[in-house]
Amino acid sequence: RRTYSAISFRVQKATVGPKSFTPLKLLGKGDVGKVYLVRRNDTQKLYAMKVLSKPEMIRRKKIKRVLAEQEILATANHPFIVTLYHSFQSKQRLYFCMEYCLGGEFFRVLQSRPGKCLPEEHARFYAAEVTCALEYLHLLGFVYRDLKPENILLHESGHIMLTDFDLSKQSTPPSAPTVVHTNAGFIIRQDQPALDTRACIANLRTNSFVGTEEYIAPEVIKGCGHTSAVDWWTLGIFIYEMLYGFTPFKGSNRNSTFRHVLKNEVVFPIAPPAQNVSANCKTIIRKLLHKSDKKRLGSRAGASDVKAHPFFRDLKWALLRHMKPPIIPD
Repeated sequence: RRTYSAISFRVQKATVGPKSFTPLKLLGKGDVGKVYLVRRNDTQKLYAMKVLSKPEMIRRKKIKRVLAEQEILATANHPFIVTLYHSFQSKQRLYFCMEYCLGGEFFRVLQSRPGKCLPEEHARFYAAEVTCALEYLHLLGFVYRDLKPENILLHESGHIMLTDFDLSKQSTPPSAPTVVHTNAGFIIRQDQPALDTRACIANLRTNSFVGTEEYIAPEVIKGCGHTSAVDWWTLGIFIYEMLYGFTPFKGSNRNSTFRHVLKNEVVFPIAPPAQNVSANCKTIIRKLLHKSDKKRLGSRAGASDVKAHPFFRDLKWALLRHMKPPIIPD
């Protein structure tokens, strides 16, 4: 068998296989597979094992999506993206052995909080980590396309990790990032060069109708083609949901939700504790939820646009991984 090493990007020979692990409990399931908490027999270390059925992948035409996910997991090396330690297969199944995140889905974390929401300072921290993860994926040439609390895991350290990349789309080949300058020729951020991550996927435009109902961007609903700007739309929805406990365009049914996405402007509740949300926070949400993907925050220079917004003014991006997270799993 062959396995992807989390330390090296090369494919290396290894002796691990299904019998190298003992399943402990079911963590979740999807349409073509399940995720188990497993223990490796020789080291006793815990992992999350995604087990995918090859016949179901074929029947549901999910082969390309699974291979896209494997490509990202095998390539990515980032603190806010789940680590793939091993990948192997049998005649009937494909196995992804990944880092186990003790805190589980961020969605469940939100559901357990008072009002199912977070104070702005905490929401800013998690929005920043998600922004860094999206920036890295864009640098690799991938558009994530499925950001939502259910696809964010909480590591035992309290930091987040993105997971579930089967809806991601790759730009082939990805372009190199460029340095962002103002019209005057100066770099936007004075403390460090700002990278134009949008340039890495500038040639990618797809018409696939993918995403989660309450997080789908207007251009996806219209079917007019979409770009990496969809990721910044979903970031806006995510920030809003963290603050208010619900998404801004949810309707009574799917069609109603889509109609709201296309026609309605974002509305901010005024009842406590929503009244404590700052003007800068509301502004970044409005800019991320601009109906036009060409005018949306992040459409010009990608993550650099987002990171430069006043909402993140006092954040030390380089030290983010070393900050104490607001929530530490028990």
